[in-house]
Amino acid sequence: MSELRKTPLHDIHQSLGAKMVPFGGWHMPVQYSGILDEHRAVREAAGLFDVSHMGEIDIKGPHALDFVQMVTTNDASRLHAGQAQYSLFCNHNGGIVDDTLAYKISDGHYMLCVNASNTEKDFSWIKRQCTPDFDAEVTNVSSHYAQLAIQGPKAVGILNSLADKDLSSIPHFCFDYANLDGIDAMVSRTGYTGEDGFEIYLSPEKAAQLWQSIMKAGEKDGIKPIGLGARDTLRLEMKYSLYGNDISGETSPLEANLGWVVKFHKSDFIGKEALLGQKETGIKKKLVCLIVDGREIPRPGYEVYLDGRNIGLVTSGTKSPSLGRGVAMAYVENGLDKEGQSLQIMIRNKGVEARVINPPFYKKST
Repeated sequence: MSELRKTPLHDIHQSLGAKMVPFGGWHMPVQYSGILDEHRAVREAAGLFDVSHMGEIDIKGPHALDFVQMVTTNDASRLHAGQAQYSLFCNHNGGIVDDTLAYKISDGHYMLCVNASNTEKDFSWIKRQCTPDFDAEVTNVSSHYAQLAIQGPKAVGILNSLADKDLSSIPHFCFDYANLDGIDAMVSRTGYTGEDGFEIYLSPEKAAQLWQSIMKAGEKDGIKPIGLGARDTLRLEMKYSLYGNDISGETSPLEANLGWVVKFHKSDFIGKEALLGQKETGIKKKLVCLIVDGREIPRPGYEVYLDGRNIGLVTSGTKSPSLGRGVAMAYVENGLDKEGQSLQIMIRNKGVEARVINPPFYKKST
């Protein structure tokens, strides 16, 4: 078994008393003060995440756009420099290789942010697709970056207090370059929580310094360090898919309700033919949101039933800190995805009533 990798903030996590766990080949903090406390901090104030385990892949060259169009399902031609988009890599069968954030740095230069556990796999897969037909260079630049995320209703104000420009003017799914308390960084108005905030790309050597600066700047606003546990409950409340749970090489974007990032009008992309076939013949399963009527808590791997018949499987499940109820994402037979549909989740050998609801689970009050 290979030794777990450590982010540049590993010593800080340990000094804060974080509970550390293996995650995607990394030694990562799962919680500090507790999942409920950390979840609440992000929903009500601000939280700071170490996401330096994520991977970054550069694509440069005269055919960079053509290549990104081939390996991703969304339409990267719509991007202007300084914009980002959520997208997917699909295999030739239409299964999801990974999800990604695609950044247009400049004409002929894109950066793809990928999941930590998939970085090497994604890089190898992308390199294999870069045939001599494409004048593009694919480089794994993950070691060049640390990544922090600050999320929550007070996140923008906290980071703005450290910046040399007004970060609040950055639109959602856009990015800019800024100096943060003396540290140069790429600041992206994106996140994985459903709250406003930023994901920050910077030199690994400066990560600890910026972490401390942000925590100090946000102290009066109640900022807290956030581990993987609350990151998972936050994303689940928004129905944000987690690779390896809700999406995989065995699930397609159409099954995962991610058809909105599949742009069939593009001339071609890997998986297009298979996905067009699914669109024509129909899919057999669909990812749905389920809310439990009782106090029981659904977990990944629990079976879903209708009238005594096994019709699906839970892929993500927990007790929602915001709702105080059990919530789950599950693949069920297509046609059982209508809001209000009653199903049963098998929890400790008992069929527990659950209802299909339209996402997300958590909706911010306006």
